[in-house]
Amino acid sequence: MVQRLSRREFVKAGAAAGVVAAGAPPAFGQGPTLLVPGAVKAIVIASANGNKYKNGGPRTAVEEAFARITRGDDVLDAVIAGVNIVELDPEDDSVGYGGLPNAEGVVQLDSCCMHGPKKRAGGVAALEGVRTPSLVAKAVAEQTDHHLLVGRGAQDFARAMGFRIEDDLNTENSRRKWLEWKRRIDPKHYLDPATRSEAAERARREMVAEGLLDPDRVYGTINCDGINARGDMCGVTTTSGLSWKIPGRVGDSPILGAGLYVDGDVGAAGSTGRGEANLFNLSSFLIVENLRRGMHPKDAGMDALKRVAANTVEKRLLNDKAHPMFDLKFYVLDRQGRHAGVSLHGGKAKSYAVCTEDGPRTLPCDALFDEPDTE
Repeated sequence: MVQRLSRREFVKAGAAAGVVAAGAPPAFGQGPTLLVPGAVKAIVIASANGNKYKNGGPRTAVEEAFARITRGDDVLDAVIAGVNIVELDPEDDSVGYGGLPNAEGVVQLDSCCMHGPKKRAGGVAALEGVRTPSLVAKAVAEQTDHHLLVGRGAQDFARAMGFRIEDDLNTENSRRKWLEWKRRIDPKHYLDPATRSEAAERARREMVAEGLLDPDRVYGTINCDGINARGDMCGVTTTSGLSWKIPGRVGDSPILGAGLYVDGDVGAAGSTGRGEANLFNLSSFLIVENLRRGMHPKDAGMDALKRVAANTVEKRLLNDKAHPMFDLKFYVLDRQGRHAGVSLHGGKAKSYAVCTEDGPRTLPCDALFDEPDTE
């Protein structure tokens, strides 16, 4: 419920926090009408790994972000501190240090962040040698006039900003898995790119089937979005990208409108899963625009998944039901604190993380298709 106050009444009430100017032009002799929204409860949402990994500490990503938000930290600082836990944890091989490398065994990382109140954003792609690309993305937003730096330029910028540059971000786990993948593909792979691609995909699927790769970690990524009691909303997405990708491949994670989009007056959306499908549809931007039109977070996300499904027409990407065989998940938070996690496919482990004053939870995603993905 929105309470309408005149400026005189507003000053008397002294309720300055969270006030949003709106309404029609005032009548003659009256002060402008001001709208005071109802209180928003702080909340953090994330992909499921946001409530799993702790890197030896006491909190998961969503717990850390929520604790910082409720003690008064800037929301972007809070959610980035949350994903830093996962970026630094070698047990999660989809993000940061120990993330699964590209086809040449090199870990290349992507990230972007958006600050709702400040209307600022930053991103990095194909960044090597820095365990926490989310912090470099934040530095791009704060220290430059740009939104995205890539490759060697991103690394040079990180070095100039004082970040430690390491020669190799592989762990024994990520290197062992890369070597196993390399062993399985055609050793003459570059002589026939089509055959190489087929062999690489086959090896990836075999490793998933044999339990060597977590199917939810093939594409990797963590997205985390939060809102505080004042209604300040921010978000971050960070990833090591598709396992065994072509060197230089960039997915959706560092791209504004795809891997993440935040409008502080409306809501936020982020993603994990097949980046190419998300990029083609700029789904996070679509979801936030759906929120702007009044849709519930679940409906806004489902609408984007339907768009993805409709635009997936290549036979190699479809199952026997003509549905996409890959998975894609969206995590959606609106200005009122309502949230949802949605996925293309159902099945095991389709979930997302939430933290409120009641503590952290892992909740099931709503699926567009009941069957599990087959990729």
